[in-house]
Amino acid sequence: MTSSPQTGMPAATTSSSPLPSLRLVDVACRRGDRVLFSGLDETLGAGELLWLRGGNGRGKTSLLRLVAGLAAPERGQILWGDAPTRRNERFDRQLVYIAHTNALKDDLTAAESLAFLARVHGRVHDANPSAPAIRAALARLGLAGRERTPTRSLSQGLRRRVALARLALETAPALWVLDEPFDALDVAGTATLHALLAAHRARGGSVLLTSHHLHLDVEAASAGFRVLDLDLLTRDAGAAA
Repeated sequence: MTSSPQTGMPAATTSSSPLPSLRLVDVACRRGDRVLFSGLDETLGAGELLWLRGGNGRGKTSLLRLVAGLAAPERGQILWGDAPTRRNERFDRQLVYIAHTNALKDDLTAAESLAFLARVHGRVHDANPSAPAIRAALARLGLAGRERTPTRSLSQGLRRRVALARLALETAPALWVLDEPFDALDVAGTATLHALLAAHRARGGSVLLTSHHLHLDVEAASAGFRVLDLDLLTRDAGAAA
């Protein structure tokens, strides 16, 4: 299935070396003894945002994990350009995956947590957690003055902002795979995330995300995106609704 375009501005393009397309070819996903979906064919190009939708248990998070290389599909291929994504160093360098859980350590400060997350993905090589890039990213997410606050002391919304501050560190086109990034954000946080997504697409980055809230946001609807609805794909009769 190829998703249909929504109305809005066209996807951005890059100049010399555009980001490869993410290609899903006849992908099937199994969880335990159930096939959550099968026959998925989709392409996500540079400058595009693909909104992944579907009911509970339809495999949205499972598909994100497949794309991020944390699991293998039951059938089919996941390609970065023409090369498989698994064991692909180029793909790994161009992937930013933020799960629904924030993956923060309670005993680290906000700055230390962001520096750790950035180093895990090779984005920051400076071991100093108060480096200017870290401070600027936290400030972009409304966390100025909280750099030394232990993450255990932050509210759920502020913890989500720390995790999403990884996106503010990005300066080059990449594939962002985001699981419910708008969860726990207030109006200001939602506006900041929309701005980060728009800037990322403008420089030729691509985005695959799930969200229960994106359709409520006028700014997102006017920015142009495509929808992939897993409810329209084949699944086991016994799969969860």
